[in-house]
Amino acid sequence: MRSSYALLACMALLLAGCETVPTGPTQQESKFVEKDNSEKLHTRVEMGAGKLNIRGGASKWLQGDFKYNVPDWKPDVHYSSTSGTGDLTIQQSNTKNATNAVNEWDLQLNNSPLTDLTVHFGAGEANLNLGSLALRNIDLEMGAGQLKLDLRGQPTHSFDVRVRGGAGEATIYVPSSAGISAKATGGLGDISMKGLQKDGDRWVNDANGKAKVQINLDIEGGVGSIRVIAE
Repeated sequence: MRSSYALLACMALLLAGCETVPTGPTQQESKFVEKDNSEKLHTRVEMGAGKLNIRGGASKWLQGDFKYNVPDWKPDVHYSSTSGTGDLTIQQSNTKNATNAVNEWDLQLNNSPLTDLTVHFGAGEANLNLGSLALRNIDLEMGAGQLKLDLRGQPTHSFDVRVRGGAGEATIYVPSSAGISAKATGGLGDISMKGLQKDGDRWVNDANGKAKVQINLDIEGGVGSIRVIAE
């Protein structure tokens, strides 16, 4: 059963302390980062609690739309570039608790640069549709809530995926045309695999070790469930 946003937010944020911050009128704003000559992009997203959407297809390095009603949760966006590598950070600087909170981020990234993506997400709902990106590495940590990570597409580079989940559900879609090797462990939750077969301590598909593109997954859950679907 899907938990409410308020419950999930409290689960994660109360761990950090009981101090609360006031809410105010809901604000909406957009932020952009223009393209430069960087060929690689290190992107880091840090969000306390709410609803997070990340997808590809942006004409710029970043096109972000933000909605929030806690003034202290105003997101910060920073970008710098050195020697052909860009560093992009989108973060929520204050993660103290709030009641009746609204916090929604819709982030669109550019498909072109080789991308290392790090996501730290406290609680809520995260939908990451990343199949169009030129991924090199994904490192994702989530506290409580629901995660949908969709990597289906036509990847041209092999990459690694690391997922650490807490109290919640994680569903991960991977393209069956790539070679898939997955290691998944969960505390009290269930683990299910579709389109993969057990091989020692890992799950693999028929293209593992044969296809040009290989995707390696290292997934660890807490008390929730993990589903990996290759199609």
